[in-house]
Amino acid sequence: MLPHLTQLVADVDGAWAAAIGGLDGLLVEGHTATATDLNLLVAEHAGLLRGANAAYGDTLGGGQTREVYLRGERLSVYLHPITPEFFLLLALDGRSNLGQARLYGRETARKLESYL
Repeated sequence: MLPHLTQLVADVDGAWAAAIGGLDGLLVEGHTATATDLNLLVAEHAGLLRGANAAYGDTLGGGQTREVYLRGERLSVYLHPITPEFFLLLALDGRSNLGQARLYGRETARKLESYL
């Protein structure tokens, strides 16, 4: 799984980390080009994805969450579910390319699904 995550970071302009997380908040595998704590990044975003799943699926009747993109002042994160229990996280900087993140993120999630 690590080679897929490493390649994803290399392929997406502005990407600096990629990880597989569980909706339970635990890091499964990750690659980062910085000293960032991927355990913390996955744990925090797992809660956000659980909230989005509850809002869209349960409250609003909108079905399963297909992707989530959050943008802050210095950090952006793209989340893509891999299976009902696991998700792909791609961390991006200010010069990131969201189109590339979505395209390569979906492709990587499909590849990773067979491992999970």
